Amino acid sequence: MVKNVDEDSLLKSEQTAMNAITIDCVIFGFDKGSLEVLLVQHGEGISKGKWGLPGGWIYKRESTDNAAHRLLNELTGLDNIYLEQLKAFGDPDRFPLRRVITIGYYALVKREDYNIKAGFTASDAQWYKINSIPDLIYDHNEILAYSLKHLRNRVRQAPLGFNLLPEKFTLLQLMHLYEEILGVEMDKSNFRRKILHMKLLVALDEKQQDVSHRAAKLYKFDPDIYKKLTERGFNFEF
Repeated sequence: MVKNVDEDSLLKSEQTAMNAITIDCVIFGFDKGSLEVLLVQHGEGISKGKWGLPGGWIYKRESTDNAAHRLLNELTGLDNIYLEQLKAFGDPDRFPLRRVITIGYYALVKREDYNIKAGFTASDAQWYKINSIPDLIYDHNEILAYSLKHLRNRVRQAPLGFNLLPEKFTLLQLMHLYEEILGVEMDKSNFRRKILHMKLLVALDEKQQDVSHRAAKLYKFDPDIYKKLTERGFNFEF
């Protein structure tokens, strides 16, 4: 009899725990010189009609990583992307009905590689420019701010920014990307000198096509070169 009581208690405790953990994903993209983040509009529940980060509840028999991928796919159609876990956000009052802790994830994606389609409990899914974010549900503005700060630190330490650009890009496009992420204005000549000195880029025998201004030279990032350089002690610091 005691054994059954213990098992019942464990089951109830597990169910209580499952009702107190969620996932929220911050997905960054880059389009036409602007850093953007993917948001969803809730189609039901206490936050119906409001905008927030893609996320939701974890199933009993899935890991947090699997839950993040599932929820992102169900809500926005995004699939097969690399998600990195940020941290847990656990302010006691972050969710209005009860105590809920959320685990944050983030990713950098090339917008042109994915078609966004709202589904599951989301009535809409849209990209928002990072400087035009509306008031989000719960503490999602805070989660986004933390994610952006984390991204800014990471792009100074590793060439993550290249994940947001087309395979072939100009140095000006690359500079605009870093300006958007870091929130600063850069000197064009200094940026060019510094980035080329790192020897991470492969200069292509190609120039921009169908542009009204003078066509600029195209480059690409070679991850194999970066790997070889780091093995020799190269330290990416921007």
